[in-house]
Amino acid sequence: MIDLHTHTTASDGRRTPADLVAYAAAAGVTVLSVTDHDTVAACHPASAAAAAQGMEFVPGIEITAIRDEVDVHVLGYFIDVRSSALLDFLGDQRRRRIDRVRQMVVRLARHGIALDADAIVQPGIDDPSTSAGRPWIARALVAGGHVATSDEAFDRWLERGQPAFVAREAATPEEVIARIHDAGGVASLAHPGLLGRDEWIPALVNAGLDAVEAHHGEHDAVQTARYLDLAKRLGLAVSGGSDYHADESHGAARPGSTSLPREAYEKLKALRKSA
Repeated sequence: MIDLHTHTTASDGRRTPADLVAYAAAAGVTVLSVTDHDTVAACHPASAAAAAQGMEFVPGIEITAIRDEVDVHVLGYFIDVRSSALLDFLGDQRRRRIDRVRQMVVRLARHGIALDADAIVQPGIDDPSTSAGRPWIARALVAGGHVATSDEAFDRWLERGQPAFVAREAATPEEVIARIHDAGGVASLAHPGLLGRDEWIPALVNAGLDAVEAHHGEHDAVQTARYLDLAKRLGLAVSGGSDYHADESHGAARPGSTSLPREAYEKLKALRKSA
């Protein structure tokens, strides 16, 4: 099984890099990529753990871009995790994430829910390699007894259109694609079926997009077929993975539950030299 979309405690996952690798290996995954949000901090420990398991590891990332106030997630594969330009860019992305968390806590306070913003974002300050996000607020809401589950926290407070939601500030998709290429990586549009903006894809291809994530844990068979066809028509490679977080707010996916076919993986891998 080939799973190119997983998350660890370096962003909004619940498993450490080593724990994720062990869990994925036990599930039968043979090729794994860690694609944490706006950080590559987990890549080194995950790579070491994967080597010990005899598993092929792909250094990856999922970078959040913004177009028309809509989050556009771009996956980067085979990146140089030591790229100073990429690390500087990601540092700015993480600072924006911390600011957003603080703004959302302020909005919750206006509705009578008092959370300690400093405590929520402190892990991101203590460890600049981690990325703060809404799941951190959701867990604080659960811990404070304000909601029963993380899902409820998102549904009642944190999703777009809900009282505490704050629109994200981030780079454009075109800039993110360029940053991934500058770090020697291959850029793939994450879960396009969830994004629901197929009309944007041709322009992203013109900006250098290399692939689309046709295989995703929340794509049904019809969506998978549509993006496989779109990739063929636009000359794109295909990526895929479970989007595993070990967190209930991200569904019930498990490592390898969505697997990229070997042929598609080899085509994606071949782009490393030209990306």
